[in-house]
Amino acid sequence: MPYIKSAALIVLDTILPERARAARVRKRSISDFSLVPTEHSLLNEKITTLLDYKDPGVSDLIRALKYERSGHAAKICAEALSDYLREELSSMRVFSARKIVLVPMPLHASRVRERGFNQMEKVFSYLPAECKDGSSSRTELKALRRVKPTPQQARLSRAERLKNVANAFEADAKSVAGTHIILIDDVTTTGATLASAAKPLRKAGAKVTLIALARA
Repeated sequence: MPYIKSAALIVLDTILPERARAARVRKRSISDFSLVPTEHSLLNEKITTLLDYKDPGVSDLIRALKYERSGHAAKICAEALSDYLREELSSMRVFSARKIVLVPMPLHASRVRERGFNQMEKVFSYLPAECKDGSSSRTELKALRRVKPTPQQARLSRAERLKNVANAFEADAKSVAGTHIILIDDVTTTGATLASAAKPLRKAGAKVTLIALARA
């Protein structure tokens, strides 16, 4: 079965370094990480990243979140994200009456079954109440769906990444029309996934801001 094969490969290839990585991350707190918001122009999109992936501690953090289901890593990522969003949300509310909606980058259902969770939804679960209940913003986990299963982007060239995620997403027009969507991913490289995901949201009538925790 594909799932069993995939799980076996993950265990054989990464279980020892992952355990070491998880142990390192468990010793860290948000104070060990520097928030360095950086704007990138990728594929004609402005994408803001919050942490420096070249920092070994940050790469540990992201990989522990993504591959080890680390709740501690998710909590630190949520603290970094909420620290950045606090001032941004305040500014957005001053200049626009649009409701602000935080949306995690979705995974295809087959990837969720394989991995067992969506890492960005896990991060969202640790966000403070005011980011989720509408006080500053609200979260919406179903505003965007990944309707096309795609190979992992890390192994693809830039051209292949663009083709891979073309038409891969579908927005729930009812929940996003007239809103300001902040779409958040864990890592971006070329910006292909975020750029592709933004298209159906804008087509549905949303203003879109793109954020990734880090850029690899």
